[in-house]
Amino acid sequence: MGVYLGNYCFVMIIVLVLGKEVRSQSLKNGYYSSSCPRAESIVRSTVESHFDSDPTISPGLLRLHFHDCFVQGCDGSVLIKGKKAEQAALANGGLRGFEVIDDAKAQLELECPGVVSCADILALAARDAVDLSSGPSWRVPTGRKDGRISLASEASNLPSPFDSVAVQKQKFEAKGLDAHDLVTLLGAHTIGQTDCLFFRYRLYNYTVTGNSDPTISPSFLTQLKTLCPPNGDPSKRVALDIGSPSKFDVSFFKNLRDGNGILESDQRLWSDSETNDVVRKYASTIRGLLGLRFDKEFGQAMVKMSSIEVKTDVDGEVRKVCSKINY
Repeated sequence: MGVYLGNYCFVMIIVLVLGKEVRSQSLKNGYYSSSCPRAESIVRSTVESHFDSDPTISPGLLRLHFHDCFVQGCDGSVLIKGKKAEQAALANGGLRGFEVIDDAKAQLELECPGVVSCADILALAARDAVDLSSGPSWRVPTGRKDGRISLASEASNLPSPFDSVAVQKQKFEAKGLDAHDLVTLLGAHTIGQTDCLFFRYRLYNYTVTGNSDPTISPSFLTQLKTLCPPNGDPSKRVALDIGSPSKFDVSFFKNLRDGNGILESDQRLWSDSETNDVVRKYASTIRGLLGLRFDKEFGQAMVKMSSIEVKTDVDGEVRKVCSKINY
């Protein structure tokens, strides 16, 4: 995933989280139960159809939702096309899954025109993508409206694979998410991918003397060097969880414990005392119990993330086409 990756039972309230005002108005389970009863099943069948053709679409949809929520809130603004829109930002390079959202939207417009927002479709699709990858499922409160603003210049706050843990915490806290949410949400990398470009510096030129990153286990370093030779293709895709790349599980956290994290920003979670506690909990050898805990907490963290700066009728709309605002 160049680098990275819902929703809530809130009613007409304003919540202050870590000093950050997070609006979460009008979201509720079953929001479309009367206006478009088949909305969620249509999204599910659409995601499933694309997943059957290409299972790697799952991390793509997760990352798309994540990048949407971190810029302008969870309002579908990342779906808007334009030379200066969010899609044009360097941090949004390689985003995938737009065709899945467009496909679902086209079907929903036939079923119930002008009712289901693109922002809600994206939140539902991210949930379904995880479920189809042997991960958890969760209730997705809906009722988001689509934003009318999409600017590449506002994407600078997106987390980066080169961020320190301190910077990652800062970026998440600015969105009302704590360190526990940070680690839990990065667990989405269990089905993610990245390019050699984003971690090859750790293998050959981590220091001025050309040494490798000492936090990488020696055996894994050899494996990574084989996958990404010094003069190889920088765009070559590598699974972020080589052990079980297509299964949503806790092996990602075991990799961090064992020095087998691919992105530096991920591996650093093991060296920070606060985030280490969460990684250690998920990486426990009590596989069944802790696997269930991660599944539950991931769904909770996704619900929390998907409430970021939600748009309502006052400042949003339901786009007819997800790639452009209504006129």
